[in-house]
Amino acid sequence: MPRWSLRFRNVLATLFCASLVAHSASAADYRVYYLGGQSNMDGYGYVDQLSPEQAAEVAGVMIYHGNMAPDAQPVDGRGRWDTLKAGHGVGFSSDGTENKLSNRFGVELTFARKLQALHPDEKIALIKYSRGGTSIAIEAARNFGCWDPDFNAGDGDGAGINQYDHFLATIKGATAVQDIDGDGEADRLIPTGIVWMQGESDAAWDEEVAKRYEANLKRLMDLIRAALREDDLPVAIGRISDSGNDGDGKVWDWGDIVRQAEADFVTKDGSAALVTSTDNYGYSDPWHYDTPGYLDLGEKFAEALSDLRKK
Repeated sequence: MPRWSLRFRNVLATLFCASLVAHSASAADYRVYYLGGQSNMDGYGYVDQLSPEQAAEVAGVMIYHGNMAPDAQPVDGRGRWDTLKAGHGVGFSSDGTENKLSNRFGVELTFARKLQALHPDEKIALIKYSRGGTSIAIEAARNFGCWDPDFNAGDGDGAGINQYDHFLATIKGATAVQDIDGDGEADRLIPTGIVWMQGESDAAWDEEVAKRYEANLKRLMDLIRAALREDDLPVAIGRISDSGNDGDGKVWDWGDIVRQAEADFVTKDGSAALVTSTDNYGYSDPWHYDTPGYLDLGEKFAEALSDLRKK
């Protein structure tokens, strides 16, 4: 693990703790949810297929969407807190000053609205960082990226940088802002849940990688929980599914192994839930759900995390 990375994680811990305690009598408490994974977390729903009500700004919900970056590139994580609206799907980018919305969306819209319905007295904040094609296993990273903190490639300023580092940079950028809603008062960020939609890349490499997915997922969720300063933070896992739109009728050759690994992780974890509605969704291409799928998946994630909180 690069020395700079250890220092960076210590700084991150300090910043996050500061964001938790910095608030006054008139400040707002925001329940914070992290959204991560690969392309079906990026979001391939089409904004122009949404109704005006579905596409409308989600008043009272703030989002910090970290700029997507490949491995072996200097840490990024640039973003800017803004009110949630349509356009935080694939193609979104941020330079830290301005957010550039795309014509796609992911689970965030219905996730936030369902949380508002389930917990009407709470303010909600989302932190999103995901990257399409990324794996947890180092062997399956290819040119897309890897979430294993020990993945070490590249040289120069990008040497050793991986997706977990970009995630940490996103958390650092989000928590460095004390007044996320711009009302002049410092806000308190309360880590409340993790939403994880990933595993397809690990299911496409080889059988041995797929068999290690449960252990790899557990380690990564533990690390993400540690970064958010909450060991038992509830996590909702979206079960990968297969469109069957491939020559042999299976896009993810070892998908059944990864699906079982996700179920086993949830069973053993105690603070995790498995969202299985993905089996019922249509696809816009062989790899990504269609617009109705993302709308439903966001609601199912919100319900799963809400149920975990009741426990």
